[in-house]
Amino acid sequence: MNEYPTKEYLESNRDIPIIDIRTEMEWLQTGILEGSHTLTFFDEMGQYNIEKFLEELHKIIGDKTNKFMLICRTGSRTGQVTQYLNANGYNAVNLVGGIMYVMMNNTYPIVPYSPNSKV
Repeated sequence: MNEYPTKEYLESNRDIPIIDIRTEMEWLQTGILEGSHTLTFFDEMGQYNIEKFLEELHKIIGDKTNKFMLICRTGSRTGQVTQYLNANGYNAVNLVGGIMYVMMNNTYPIVPYSPNSKV
């Protein structure tokens, strides 16, 4: 499922977890969506550990059928991850356009990232 992170969509879904899968360097550069969870999927080298990611993801969402949103820089990485997760029984929503869309359209509060934001 794909959704643009419009103000209306995000405000009407405040009870659904938002998971930012970018790297720590990216979080430091732009900040993160207020209340979002930071959980890197692809590292700086493009590598990933699906088992570790899923373990940390479940700490946030609980059951895999619970709805959650994924955000990255532009929606490309989250598109890939969302497709994989949904094919495996998850209820993930890709926020198309990512943090760049949010920044350009001022659709949601962005706060500075701090290491305490990590899951």
